[in-house]
Amino acid sequence: MSEAKNGPEYASFFAVMGASAATVFSARGAAYGTAKSGTGIAAMSVMRPEMIMKSIIPVVMAGIIAIYGLVVAVLIANSLNDGISLYRSFLQLGAGLSVGLSGLAAGFAIGIVGDAGVRGTAQQPRLFVGMILILIFAEVLGLYGLIVMSTTEAQRILRPEVLQPGLEPRRLTSEQN
Repeated sequence: MSEAKNGPEYASFFAVMGASAATVFSARGAAYGTAKSGTGIAAMSVMRPEMIMKSIIPVVMAGIIAIYGLVVAVLIANSLNDGISLYRSFLQLGAGLSVGLSGLAAGFAIGIVGDAGVRGTAQQPRLFVGMILILIFAEVLGLYGLIVMSTTEAQRILRPEVLQPGLEPRRLTSEQN
């Protein structure tokens, strides 16, 4: 097995798997949230067809989860190069998994809340605000994964010597402050 500039040639595999995990898991969560909320909308529209447009909100919020995964996959893919270190590729795998799995959890939560909330709102319109608040809390689960990913990217930007062996840490002089 030949070694690349900073890591083994198979190191980029883990980064690509991170990008794939971010996309696949978050899209799976978004698909479940959309399908589950959609069944609630279909059942509700029989009783209250005038509330269909108001009830689309859970579907939109579920779709946003997939965008988180797509953004992370693009960020990971853009940072790939031939000399990626094994440490950095594992960081990207972890970042992709954190976004993907939190997106999966958020999609499931949005789907269940959206289905029950839309059906409940059809019977009692005062439940709408409560449903929206619960949907927001479910959406935040996906944001938590995005925050974890951004901290790993900040590590790459702020401390490159950790990710690339051989780089010396830079010290700020009084003139740079």
